[in-house]
Amino acid sequence: MTESSPDTIYETDALIAEDIDAYLETHQHKSMLRFITCGSVDDGKSTLIGRLLYDSKMIFEDQLAALETDSKKVGTQGQDIDFALLVDGLAAEREQGITIDVAYRFFTTEKRKFIVADCPGHEQYTRNMVTGASTADLAVILIDARKGVLVQTRRHSFLCNLLGIKNIVLAVNKMDLVDYDQATFDAIVAEYSAFAEEIGIEAFTAVPMSGLKGDNITAPSDNMPWYDGPVLIDHLETVPVRSAVNRDKPFRMPVQWVNRPNLDFRGFSGLIASGTVKPGDELRVLPSGKTSTVKSVVTFDGDLEEGVAGQAVTICLDDEVDCSRGDVLATADNPPQSADQFEASIVWMDEDPLQVGRGYWLKLGTQMVSVTVQSPKYEINVNTLEQLAAKTLELNSIGVAEITTDTALTFEPYSENRSLGGFILIDKLTNRTVGAGMLNFSLRRAQNVHWQAVDITREAHAEKKNQKPLVLWFTGLSGSGKSTIANEVEKRLHVMNRHTFLLDGDNVRHGLNKDLGFTEADRIENIRRIGEVAKLMADAGLIVLTAFISPFRAERQMVRDMLPDGEFVEVFVDTPLEVAEERDVKGLYKKARSGELKNFTGIDSPYEAPEAAEVRVNTVEMSAEEAADYIIEQILK
Repeated sequence: MTESSPDTIYETDALIAEDIDAYLETHQHKSMLRFITCGSVDDGKSTLIGRLLYDSKMIFEDQLAALETDSKKVGTQGQDIDFALLVDGLAAEREQGITIDVAYRFFTTEKRKFIVADCPGHEQYTRNMVTGASTADLAVILIDARKGVLVQTRRHSFLCNLLGIKNIVLAVNKMDLVDYDQATFDAIVAEYSAFAEEIGIEAFTAVPMSGLKGDNITAPSDNMPWYDGPVLIDHLETVPVRSAVNRDKPFRMPVQWVNRPNLDFRGFSGLIASGTVKPGDELRVLPSGKTSTVKSVVTFDGDLEEGVAGQAVTICLDDEVDCSRGDVLATADNPPQSADQFEASIVWMDEDPLQVGRGYWLKLGTQMVSVTVQSPKYEINVNTLEQLAAKTLELNSIGVAEITTDTALTFEPYSENRSLGGFILIDKLTNRTVGAGMLNFSLRRAQNVHWQAVDITREAHAEKKNQKPLVLWFTGLSGSGKSTIANEVEKRLHVMNRHTFLLDGDNVRHGLNKDLGFTEADRIENIRRIGEVAKLMADAGLIVLTAFISPFRAERQMVRDMLPDGEFVEVFVDTPLEVAEERDVKGLYKKARSGELKNFTGIDSPYEAPEAAEVRVNTVEMSAEEAADYIIEQILK
């Protein structure tokens, strides 16, 4: 029996009964290993975890009773227990006999505590596997001994390596179904070794096992005397965990919140991502660069002599430095970098494809910034490792692209620091997580460009013109009357001695945007450029009028975010499609209906009407002149 065997577990039960305080004290100081099980469909992931839970006796009596009841229902009494019933908790999973979502389970042994994530094997649930792997220290990649290395084996191995998981266990499962044949095991290991070397996996531990029978899970198997390596649980109990490895790195702590319960106490709370910190250490606050000395390292249980990676602490500094959520505390003489342009590896996780140039939220630790993603440099075929040309990324695609943030990020490459290098992408309108990414390196082109300070401010420009800068953003279908109404509004403002400029969609496409077409990506870039021009004009103190279809809410929101609060006025020229099509002044609808004009808004490309425009005019009920008068009345309020 190994130290994790059932006999030892019964001894632990006796210790619990005799001295619960001693047991809890021992348990509290055990290290924690997070690991995932992954691989192809029906490789036995859930069964393996069920066996670990069952053999570790870390299941409650009601779970055992439910397991026995379910086993009777499926006719397994007198046979091997279906251990997967301990893990596959979702009804859909029970019905289909597969894992769909990530199922997390906790168990413990004499030496260590564990959190295991049972990840789905189907390709369409790759995003769920990425979620489980993002916090894991180790991956158990299962292979059915009868089937060998499959496509999903390669896909999940590639993702594990991409996500920085250095500890890989190749679990060749269901050895009982190949009569525990050593030659079968050796052939699978040889094939996987060749693939692992190709994708950059430096080392892995191969274990022949049977999750159902328990071979080489918690004790050596009598059925495979030819195997002299570690059993699975022994390996899990001794492999180094990430928090221990991170202690040898420079100190980094993203600030989650400023803790100030009273006027005499001010501390910065967060989870230490790497390194150690103790009173007297000199720290730097990023991105400001201010430095100070640590006065104390505080926890709920009292002050610490030293805080280490993986601990949640509050750090008090000697000086009243400016520091808030999203900042990073770091070793003063070895701080991380700051940049706003990067090369990143991206795993796309949404049904809707990546929209190049569209603004997304990027969340990296406690930092949240707006980001745009450029056209991918390439997409990776995880089966052949080819780098394929791609204009966008679809669901479960993995690609490499350049990204640009609106403010500088404090970061380290993902290969060096997961906490400061791994990010998620969030759709600004739906708040869905649409992608996960890893920062590879910053693009140095931004380091030599500095903002030039000027003496005449935007406020001075506006004061000179005796007006408040505004951007009146006219949006609506083609033929709705945007340009006509915008022109009428500008004439009225001109008579009122207001300083204005009108940017019209067709006019701009003759010059600034003549290189853009009407694909969704080109439409997004068209609006981005106009937004930047409108912002510059507003900085000059002008009232800017823009007449563009601008069909997508996300891009209109992007322009709104460029400007100070109150300076972006969305004017929705609300005209039904049938009315706009009847007018068809330019004959565009007719061409779109006949198929001569592709990607035409309202026909084969969507228009997303504003949900809360500052001004709405209905051109069925109003003439252009009446609409202009109404808009002037609203903005002058």
